[in-house]
Amino acid sequence: MGNLICVIGNSGVGKTTLVKAISQSYPFSTGLEQHTARPFQQQFKENPGYALANQVDYLLLRAEQEHHIRCGEKPGLVDGGMEMDFYIFTKLFLQKGYLNQDQFILCKRLYEELRKGLPYPDLFIFLSAPVELIQQRYNSRGKVLRIAQSADLHHIDALLNDWIPTITANKLFQVDTTAIESSYKTIIPTLLKKIQTL
Repeated sequence: MGNLICVIGNSGVGKTTLVKAISQSYPFSTGLEQHTARPFQQQFKENPGYALANQVDYLLLRAEQEHHIRCGEKPGLVDGGMEMDFYIFTKLFLQKGYLNQDQFILCKRLYEELRKGLPYPDLFIFLSAPVELIQQRYNSRGKVLRIAQSADLHHIDALLNDWIPTITANKLFQVDTTAIESSYKTIIPTLLKKIQTL
């Protein structure tokens, strides 16, 4: 059974970039967010009424990705993952009024049932950086925020601060990306060493 490593952190901190960079250095299976491929993502962006469908789709996608990784022999890397989709984005959308309380509870039930059937991730790599720096990086790359808007970065940071302490210490590896180059070249050997101890 392949180990599962989730790269977590605020929107725009570099989760997908790190997953792709590590997977070029070692034969990992990967599970990415697939923003452009998800059926409800664009509809949700245009109409908040699709928030529930979008969240259900993402929770199921993450479960499918995990199942594929767990059935393989190679370790797997995902950018975000099922916990991020529930503890961060589902809660954010409740706060913003995109989901009502009953819809949130439905997502919670789905998340909990999916997690019962799948082992908890073996490691979370938490990429941290000040919100202002993340916003600067967005601006310098000319990258457009997707579902998460600029004003949401502070809310996501607060939700991360609530959730991160609940992760068992030996399953959490924090990386302060403030002074790390965008390619992550210098930190990859350290991360690979940590992953190989699982």
